[in-house]
Amino acid sequence: MTKLEQAIQKIDALNAQDPNLEKDGDQEVPKELLYSQRMTQHLFAFEPDASEPLQVAARAQHICRWKSPREDYPMTRVGYLKWREELKKMHAQVTGDLLESLDFEKEFIDRVQFLIKKKRIKKDQESQTLEDVICLVFLSYYFEDFAAKHETDKVIDIVQKTWAKMSEKGQQAALKLPLSATTLDLVGKALA
Repeated sequence: MTKLEQAIQKIDALNAQDPNLEKDGDQEVPKELLYSQRMTQHLFAFEPDASEPLQVAARAQHICRWKSPREDYPMTRVGYLKWREELKKMHAQVTGDLLESLDFEKEFIDRVQFLIKKKRIKKDQESQTLEDVICLVFLSYYFEDFAAKHETDKVIDIVQKTWAKMSEKGQQAALKLPLSATTLDLVGKALA
């Protein structure tokens, strides 16, 4: 087994501990394990030649996320942004420790942590690729449930912000996703 395969296996083992379950077909799967597998699937569909650091960053994007629930922060925009910033640091730290335990080089670990923290989107190609994949996974699997819980104006605003974060290649990929009529309608309104 390669070191990369060992890293993916360790990430999956941690994410398999998520007590929150999500339906995948007819079985229930730990939520963050399923999310990480979807990230890898979409990464390879979007960027078949993804580097090893990018593969690890995509797989570890939500590593152990359940340990820092949204409810632990104020239910305000400031609270949300603080939660997201703390999550990025936590995900980077957990992944860095995991990679260190497998004797990955410091340069590799630093690169993975840089990507997980989503540094320099729009300027760093791999950061942008990771952001595109995050957006594609959100639109494919999580958008409809999110939209059902929020006012239409807020959803349209979120779609517009998501769209602005994506590269042109990411936007083109998003338009080719097999989205539901509801999602297509909301995306259409947001882009009008």
